[in-house]
Amino acid sequence: MADWLQLGASGMQLWSDACSVIALRTIRMAQGGKTAEREAQLMVDEKIDANMSLAMKLAMAGPSSPEATMRRAVQHYSKPVKANRRRLMKG
Repeated sequence: MADWLQLGASGMQLWSDACSVIALRTIRMAQGGKTAEREAQLMVDEKIDANMSLAMKLAMAGPSSPEATMRRAVQHYSKPVKANRRRLMKG
């Protein structure tokens, strides 16, 4: 059970970081201009890359439990989301 609790906490951290990224990106894009265009393109590119690479990781991992699959997904998305939050908070 402790593993599920840890996974839940990790998922909540990912959710919180993602909410921050959404808010910060919304502000940046609302300002318009070249910076907003670059941010929008970066956002789309990152989402495509992240989803394709996770799909490949899961396909190559073979059969696994729902918990293992979810843990892999949360870990996969956490790094770029945290990096985006840090980057967007700076500028």
